[in-house]
Amino acid sequence: LRTNAEGTLNVLQAALEAGIEKVLHTSTSEVYGTAQYVPIDERHPLQGQSPYSATKIAADQLAEAFHRSYGLPVTIVRPFNTFGPRQSARAVIPTIIVQALSCDRIKLGHLAPTRDFNFVRDTVAGFLSLAQSPGVIGEVVNIGSGREISIGDLAHHILKVLGKDLPIEEDAARVRPEKSEVDRLLADNSKSGKLTGWKPQYSLEEGLQVTAEWIAQHLDRYRSDVYTI
Repeated sequence: LRTNAEGTLNVLQAALEAGIEKVLHTSTSEVYGTAQYVPIDERHPLQGQSPYSATKIAADQLAEAFHRSYGLPVTIVRPFNTFGPRQSARAVIPTIIVQALSCDRIKLGHLAPTRDFNFVRDTVAGFLSLAQSPGVIGEVVNIGSGREISIGDLAHHILKVLGKDLPIEEDAARVRPEKSEVDRLLADNSKSGKLTGWKPQYSLEEGLQVTAEWIAQHLDRYRSDVYTI
């Protein structure tokens, strides 16, 4: 709450006082909760399905309020699941890669939920395109790949990239509380394309290859025996 809501409030107030030309407020696809329809466009209802998503919704509403009330030039950016080199061990892709390189099996939470994974270079390009485009003030814009994959299939993809053949198991200790688990996310990225011309350039496999190579070279930064929440 302090970081997502109060922190955002501080940024918005400072931007207003400083007369900033444009604020890109970073939201998250988690504010949509489990998809009520796919692909998820920017009109999809918001759902506080977890404390994290609830505080991010609060931050989004503050950003919108500052735009409507004070004319602050804000664009709300909703990136879907970004991945790439240097990513925290909390994220699922580094978790799978580290286990594949260090263990005799892959232990994950639920394997059925789907996500829209976007390689970090594409996410950065999306933010830059929004920063440079004049017609996005007051808009909410998704940044996603438009591809959907289950966590189980993702693990198989990563094993293929690494040339590994390991069993994949559901670990009860890693399963999120049932009602907080977001079961499905798939971005409709057409609005970002129309407003800025942005579209993803990297395939999932290309992004996984770059990420796996980086983690393999920096494996000492990760621990396969610790479940990072």
